[in-house]
Amino acid sequence: MKKTIIAAFLLIASLQASAQVNTDRVMMIGKNALYFEDYVLAIQYFNQVISAKPYLAEPYYFRAVAKFMLDDYQGAEEDASDCLVRNPYYTAAYQLRGAARQNQDKFPEAATDYQRSLEFFPEDRLTLVNMGIVNIEMKQYDIAEKFFDVLLRRFPDYTPGYLARSQMYIEMEDTIKAMGDLNLAIEKDPYTSQTFAARGLLYFQQKDYNSALADLDEAIRLDPYFEGNYINRGLVKYHLNDLRGAMADYDRVIEMDENNLIARFNRGLLRAQVADNNRAVRDFDKVIELDPGNTIAYLNRAMLYNEIGEKGEAMNDLDIVLNEHPDFFTGYYMRSQLKRELNDLRGAEQDYTLARAEESKARKVATANPEPFRQAKKEASESKNTREQADKDIEKFNLLVVADKGESEKTKYQRQSRGRVQNISAPVEPESRFVLSYYERDMEVRRPVYYSETMDKANRDLGLAWVLKVTNKEAPLNELQVQTHFRSIDLYSARIDNDPGNALLYFGRGMDFMLIQDYENALKDMRSALKSDPNLLVAHFALAVIRSKQIEYDRLVAEPALKDKSTGIDLPGAAVKLPEISTKSIEYEDIIREYEKIIALDPQFIYAYYNRAEIYNLEKDYRAAIADYTKAIQLEPQFAEAYFNRGIARLSIGETREGLDDLRKAGELGIVQSYSIIKRMQ
Repeated sequence: MKKTIIAAFLLIASLQASAQVNTDRVMMIGKNALYFEDYVLAIQYFNQVISAKPYLAEPYYFRAVAKFMLDDYQGAEEDASDCLVRNPYYTAAYQLRGAARQNQDKFPEAATDYQRSLEFFPEDRLTLVNMGIVNIEMKQYDIAEKFFDVLLRRFPDYTPGYLARSQMYIEMEDTIKAMGDLNLAIEKDPYTSQTFAARGLLYFQQKDYNSALADLDEAIRLDPYFEGNYINRGLVKYHLNDLRGAMADYDRVIEMDENNLIARFNRGLLRAQVADNNRAVRDFDKVIELDPGNTIAYLNRAMLYNEIGEKGEAMNDLDIVLNEHPDFFTGYYMRSQLKRELNDLRGAEQDYTLARAEESKARKVATANPEPFRQAKKEASESKNTREQADKDIEKFNLLVVADKGESEKTKYQRQSRGRVQNISAPVEPESRFVLSYYERDMEVRRPVYYSETMDKANRDLGLAWVLKVTNKEAPLNELQVQTHFRSIDLYSARIDNDPGNALLYFGRGMDFMLIQDYENALKDMRSALKSDPNLLVAHFALAVIRSKQIEYDRLVAEPALKDKSTGIDLPGAAVKLPEISTKSIEYEDIIREYEKIIALDPQFIYAYYNRAEIYNLEKDYRAAIADYTKAIQLEPQFAEAYFNRGIARLSIGETREGLDDLRKAGELGIVQSYSIIKRMQ
């Protein structure tokens, strides 16, 4: 609810500010990108303005808007503060910073910003409604009600005010007043999907399922792309015993988003109820793939495996459940029966004894403090109970899940760098190493260009037919380019026959071999070049890159399964622990020595530190990687890829705050997937 209201305010505030301030062409292009929801691109334009004129307040404000829309609330707060340092009367920045703080649960600070804004505009309805929401979050319902009274007395047709106040009444368990506000909101504006959805959920909680169905039907008619309404309508149909209709709603959600966890989970439960066990297993397979820590899904899949005779698979899933929930006595009873069927009588007896012991403990707790258990029994007696997605109680393994207010929205764009990119399910993988190439893929979001005196000199001195680049976005060759490089190899070979000691000729041919992926000949040529000229830095760099590529290729050939394994770092709720001892393998030692030689030749060559850090990352020596990324950033403060990789390395050793700071900077500099990781970690 609050994010919808805040988003509306941001659009209005941004338009007001743009009408008051004249800007140059770059600023105007940035605002256009912001308007069309190209948030990452907009940040790049505002970066340019800030770099050229750091004393202006406006670009900080609009960059804060873009960051806010990407859910980078801390970054938005910092930029709004920078705006206010330069212009303390920039009213919209108080509103924006209040919204950013509100989304970080900094409610007192948000209230201070909103109060400051109200001093300038005491009847601003967006600020009034946000003040009400902030006070609801602080459980100060009397104060919140006063703000809503002022708001609705001044703006009696403002439906978001009624919607926000209805949520307050629901929290206060005053469903009569809540229903009254929702009825008023619909009477004044019968074209807002969110209001019908909210009233439908309230009817659902009151078990008026037919009224709930009618409201959710209307909410979907008004906004057919919001997945949460289909999920909740599926629940309503389930309570009306319309299993086919419920299944159709979950099918629709999965058509729109095949990775929707709630729809997959609920459809799996429904398929299990109608004995469609094999397809139910496939749904729970997907849930576990997307959320490996979901023990409720493991338990349901274990029961399905048991039904279809896959006893071993059922046992594996139960082991996972009981490792996470060692007091779940029902699980021990299940596993005991399973072991008995597998003729493991001793194991069956051990599990049965464990189950009895855990059940006895639970009864003693219930006797000592019976009230929670009476409440649980009351809830369980209600027909076809449901659970919230955040409720991980293993005892509720067979309950359908309700879509909460944070259910993701469907983006209007298919491009990975447009719109709300933080909602993209980005893999948590470091940015790749930098290589030498003549070809570079175009990037939808332009990143900073890093100047290297070494590369500038190399292009002047080497006499190559193409411009040599250092890139981590290497483009594959097309057929014409492949043939061109084969001919180039022949030409270099003829010249080498006439001048066998020329290091530059060996380097040029080695580059051709590398581009056509003939790593063995490429290595030979780079070594020949270095034999003739030991100080040829680009040859050292090429040799290290080729050797790394060769190791990757050799591993894939030796173990094809590696093709399906991510080298990224997993980010469960807790941080990955750092091994105390580095495990650098022998095969990487030669490559590391090459990077050490490069650094000795040119301590300013940032790509050597960056690529060496990649090797430390692969070998789980995260602290050494962080040190190298830090050195690269010191040499090039706009090094986006180094910020991104250092952020992931820091997250992997539990330095969450520092890691998120690095990811924010990387996102600011154009690495789109940063915002997805920031959202997931927050």
